[in-house]
Amino acid sequence: MPDATQQFKQQLSEAFDSLQVGQIFTYRRTFTDGDVSLFIGVTGDLNPYHQDEMFAGESWFKRRNIPGLLTASMATHIGGMLGFLATEMAFQYLKPVYVGDTVTCKVTVMEKDEEKRQFFCAVSYTNQDGIDVLKGSFRGFPSNIRIAK
Repeated sequence: MPDATQQFKQQLSEAFDSLQVGQIFTYRRTFTDGDVSLFIGVTGDLNPYHQDEMFAGESWFKRRNIPGLLTASMATHIGGMLGFLATEMAFQYLKPVYVGDTVTCKVTVMEKDEEKRQFFCAVSYTNQDGIDVLKGSFRGFPSNIRIAK
């Protein structure tokens, strides 16, 4: 990081020092048709499972479901509040999420790598019925924490 200012390097150091293994951050939201439309517009994900009620109705889902990456993106809200720059992410989709579902995303700090100055976090997603719909992990580093710890 030779081109970063000393002030920025200090900010990174303070952010790194302030996060600890075991900390948990939570974000909850209810997904709407508008969320799906905007996401499809941004990503170009024109999958009929997300757009076509008749197609999806004939599938095992019985209705349209929202794009998996839309659900997974909830972790970026928490990451954004931590100024977190991810270096890798992985997700496992467990159950479908539908318009109207309320999903709780929980990020848990699992490892703090002093040498690499990075964190490894687990992330879990649960719907309003307490069913796990998604799980994953990500690695990276915080830079500007703007969330209550």
